[in-house]
Parts: sequence; structure tokens; C-alpha cells
Amino acid sequence: MRKVKQEMADEKDKKQKGQGQPQGQGKPQAGKKAKSEQAEAAAEETSGKPARPKANNRATARMREKYVKEVLPALMKEFSLENPMAAPKLEKIVVNMGMGEATQNAKVIDPAASEVGLITGQKPVVTKAKKSIAAFKVREGMPIGVMVTLRGDRMYEFFDRLVNVALPRVRDFRGVPTKSFDGRGNYTLGVRDQLIFPEIDYSKVEKMKGMNITIVTTAGNDDQARALLKHMGMPFRQ
Repeated sequence: MRKVKQEMADEKDKKQKGQGQPQGQGKPQAGKKAKSEQAEAAAEETSGKPARPKANNRATARMREKYVKEVLPALMKEFSLENPMAAPKLEKIVVNMGMGEATQNAKVIDPAASEVGLITGQKPVVTKAKKSIAAFKVREGMPIGVMVTLRGDRMYEFFDRLVNVALPRVRDFRGVPTKSFDGRGNYTLGVRDQLIFPEIDYSKVEKMKGMNITIVTTAGNDDQARALLKHMGMPFRQ
């Protein structure tokens, strides 16, 4: 009887050891993988080679690099600024397309939103009427346009395309007006035709649509804002 019990206990121990064996084998593999990654990182540091780029890194906008390397030193010298944080810079760009026809036909909002999205690379927000106006047949809450607010790299990329690609395509272009500042360092530019942007396909456009482009800066007055935009490449009218 004791012999039978001893054999059963031995078989039970063998089964438990067999079940625990794969788990024990997996741990050294994980440890080897972690050690190999650490060794690879240490080898890159000692060799002096640059680290591998991460998948979520974004390329810096060309206009942002121009501001840091060229525009910022020029502005500090022109206005005798000692602190770089006091120099004016771009804060945001607001693109607004008003659609007065939306009071009669709400379907015109969809193509306008798609065109603004193609131009800016960002999904627009539908703007609605804040109050009712009987003379214009406008009711409160009715969609009357689309708007996009750009910041960061998208702002610099849009400004780059606006200055170097879109505005030169305007017929008989002689420069943008210099008096469209609001007194607080912000500049508003009106565009009559959305076809000046190469992202818009001419064959798919049903009607010409204008838009307002407001460039908001951190400048304290119009002179600093004008100098900032001029150094950034804005083609002001002579």
C-alpha cells in the first residue's frame, strides 16, 4: 500500500514539473530580449551614431525654421529687444468662409466644408447664427458658414502655401494691402476665389466662394506685426 501511494505521489510531481517547465523557459527569453535592447542602445550611444527616429516624430515646418533662424534675430535687432520671448510671433490663423445662401439652401454648407478642409488640412467647424434677423431671413442656430483655426505646424505650413503658392496665382496681383491691421497686431486678408489654392479641383467647383484669413500675432502694435509678416515673406503692396 505504501508503495502504491509513493508511485502516485511521484507521478503527480512529474506532472507538476512538466506543466511548470514552459513558464520557466519563457522568462529567460524575455530577459535576453530586454538585455539585447539595452545592449543595442548602449552600442548606439558609444558609437556616436544618432538614435533611430521614432514613428511619431513630425518634420518641422519650413516656415517655423525660417522664423527661428532668420526672422527672430532680425526682429530683435530692429526693435532692440533683449529677450527672445518679447519678439512678436504667429499665434494662430483663422480661415472663415461665410455662406449667405445657406439660409435658403442648407446643402451648400457641405461642399464649402470639404473645400476648406482640403485647403487647410483640418476639419472645419460649422458656424451658426447667434441671433435671429428677420430682414435676412436668418433664424438663431441656423448654419451660415464654416471656420477653421490653425495652430502649430499646420499654421506655419498654411502660411507658407498662402504666401509662396496661393497669392502669386491671383490675377493681376500687386501685393496685399498694408492697412488691414486692427490696431492690436492682427491682420485680416480677404480672398475672393478659392481656386488660387492648388488643392481645389477646378472641375468639381460649382461656384466661386470667398473667404477671410485672419493672422493673429503676439505683437503689441501694428508696426511690429507688419515687420513680422514682412520678414516672413508676406508680399505687401508697395
